[in-house]
Amino acid sequence: MSTHAASAPVPLVADSSIASSANKALIIGLVGIALTALGLFVSTPTAVALSWLVGITYWTAIVIGMLMLVLIHHIFDASWSTVIRRQWEHGLASFKWLALLFLPLVLVSWFGGHHDLVWPWMDPHHHVHGGTVGTDILYQKKSGFLSREMFTGMTIAFFIAWVWLSARLRKASFSQDRDGDLKWTMMNRTTAAMGLPIGALTLTFAAIYWVKSLEYHWFSTMYGVWFFANCIRGALCFGVIIMVWLYHRGDYKGILNTNHLHSIGQLMLAFTVFWAYITFSQYFLIWNANIPEETFWYNLREINFDGAPNQWKWVGMTLLFGHFFVPFFFLLSYRFKVTHRIIRGIAYWILLIILIDLCYNILPALKDAHGNPLPFISLNLLWVLTSVVGIGGVCVWAYLKSFPTAKLIPIRDPRIGESLTHHE
Repeated sequence: MSTHAASAPVPLVADSSIASSANKALIIGLVGIALTALGLFVSTPTAVALSWLVGITYWTAIVIGMLMLVLIHHIFDASWSTVIRRQWEHGLASFKWLALLFLPLVLVSWFGGHHDLVWPWMDPHHHVHGGTVGTDILYQKKSGFLSREMFTGMTIAFFIAWVWLSARLRKASFSQDRDGDLKWTMMNRTTAAMGLPIGALTLTFAAIYWVKSLEYHWFSTMYGVWFFANCIRGALCFGVIIMVWLYHRGDYKGILNTNHLHSIGQLMLAFTVFWAYITFSQYFLIWNANIPEETFWYNLREINFDGAPNQWKWVGMTLLFGHFFVPFFFLLSYRFKVTHRIIRGIAYWILLIILIDLCYNILPALKDAHGNPLPFISLNLLWVLTSVVGIGGVCVWAYLKSFPTAKLIPIRDPRIGESLTHHE
């Protein structure tokens, strides 16, 4: 691949294939959403709602990762990632649609027949551990934090923060293409300086409210960092997929070189190790302390109440090897990181495993009459897939609709020259 940009100016990328692809993505998304809604007539409302939670959390995590990578790019004044940054900026257009798609979960918690349809602590009469949520001392101690009012207000605040930060980043970046004014670079650095702590806090609390609170008895001080690792890995993987797609379309020829792929591959390797470190540390500390208020979360995902192993034990083993060992050993190779077909395959694999990881954290909240988690391989998995496809179709549509609205790359960014000639 060439290491030099084409001498011709970079145009707005507007062609019929992009518009057609956007329409197809939206149709696929709407079909996926409709199929998920049909699940309400085939399965239990709780199963469908939790499957929707998996889908919305999965795609929100990926877009949060894009936001954090753009913020990190600006705070470090990075050069190599400038030609890639624009595609993450287009991905940020999904946030307002994700907020809309999250709305049904909030509404059902307020106006549904059962307020505990998703999160059990929303109904004080929900039966838990031989009593009710309202009489549970652990809930009483957390009730100021775990309330419908606080949950709703915080969720609204999360999306407002993400949409606002995204709007500032996109406005400055796109505006600089027109006038080349350095004030837009300074604006993005200011946004990054305040956006990184805002992003870190909001993604942490989102993970706690949306996912961790499904088992509100459980304690973990590493949950936000685990979620952050998955956010960044998901965004990096989508970055690879988009880069390879644009290269083979012809848009990135003369722009993308092997060193860009190698650099993003190095980050994928780094966050693979980071995810493993966080996940192992959480498991080891809980295992070593052996406190019932913490160990039950893992016991639930290994054995049933009668001592028999359940399917979630093997899901956990899949995460151990699929989330760490497989991508780790592949990403050690320079050749694998710069070969389009291989690095794209690794990216698809990691995205699949991130989805399984979220299933591992969310779906065991579905329990039978004996308190055992429902099996992973069941009809409920179908609603997870339709949710992921439905919400994903809307996110891809939002990206493709934003794609023609700006130059392919930030042509007047002060670092664009260094990025086009990036070397290891």
